[in-house]
Amino acid sequence: MMHRPFDHDEPLPPGRPHPAPAHWARPPEPSSVDPAVLGALLARHGWQRRGGAPGRYARWTPPGPGGAGTSLLVPENRAFPDCEDLIGEALVALSRSGSPAARDVLVGLAVPSDEIHWWRDEPVGPAGTATWPAEEQLRSAARRMLLAGALAARARAGYHGARHRGPAAASLDDVLVGPATGGRRLTAFVPVMTGRPLAVRLHQALYAAREAVDYQRATGGMDAFDGAVEAGVSHELTEALVALVRGTEGARVAVEWAPAAGVPEGCTAGAGPVEFSPGDLAALRAAGARYLRAEPSVPVRITGTVVRMRRAAPSGDGTVRIRVIAGAEVPHVRTTLDEEAYRIAGHAHLVGLPIRVHGRLESRGGFRRLTGATGVVPVQVDDAERDRLMKSLQENLDFFEEACGTD
Repeated sequence: MMHRPFDHDEPLPPGRPHPAPAHWARPPEPSSVDPAVLGALLARHGWQRRGGAPGRYARWTPPGPGGAGTSLLVPENRAFPDCEDLIGEALVALSRSGSPAARDVLVGLAVPSDEIHWWRDEPVGPAGTATWPAEEQLRSAARRMLLAGALAARARAGYHGARHRGPAAASLDDVLVGPATGGRRLTAFVPVMTGRPLAVRLHQALYAAREAVDYQRATGGMDAFDGAVEAGVSHELTEALVALVRGTEGARVAVEWAPAAGVPEGCTAGAGPVEFSPGDLAALRAAGARYLRAEPSVPVRITGTVVRMRRAAPSGDGTVRIRVIAGAEVPHVRTTLDEEAYRIAGHAHLVGLPIRVHGRLESRGGFRRLTGATGVVPVQVDDAERDRLMKSLQENLDFFEEACGTD
């Protein structure tokens, strides 16, 4: 049985790049910044607390060598005199800093976001550089993991294939991506308002995957992976983990919740990263293959427009490609129709009508093929939709001249 590899699916658009320092020429308004949130973000991104008056303010210095000459004075609450003035000075200093740790804090203040961090343990080049393939592999694995989380937030399945893929990919449009540090570390900022379900599902799925791998390595059984589907584990997630870990000495993933939004229900704060090692790859690959084989076909009744027709002879069965309007969570399906159904499909398109067809959506090929197609009938639409369909036909007439000639 052959399956279309995940890598060959439609390319996923990359996350939006991390904002450049120029975008922060005007930092957030001090009145809109909670001192407690600012302090939490500074601590998260490696800033060091160097003292201050307890209960009144804290002095913070940036991470790494050379940070001793720079400091921020941050009040601990709004009861401190001149609170807004101190916050304003801190924000200006952050906006003028070239440190990634400063930019990350500003991102968290401007767009309250859950942060997802990836680390890969592998050798680096001179001065902390990374090879081009290593950085590309990190970004690709992280992107695939985000997509797996977005898919799981929409539906639980061992193998999603093309189902929900378009909306899931679109949900990543607001995700901000930081620079990959030496090809070993990457951070994504997932806005709470639009992306928290993704972050929650990915957080739960990572821990479920870790537990299932531990169970498999201890007992040899794969049963734990079946139950992990409900937590969001899938073929897509296991493939993303394999891509992240492959070629390294180990990899970690952590989800940290936006301080301004708090910890979501059912999750814990400060749980630490989930770690995977090369020794886990065999279990992850076996689980991915198991999910691919086990996901059942789905009975559906699809309504859609015919966009391509082909058959090898003037009569007999033919293949039709349908753009799905309703009935399935995929953009297009292909199906083989008998001679009468093929003729109905062609005539419906020529007069600007979609068709309705019953069948089973097969997991083989990513849920892009409809088998056992029956009951093909035209579907009435309003005049505006008919005009749009007819315009589409005129723009793609070459596809249908061949089809009409074979009837």
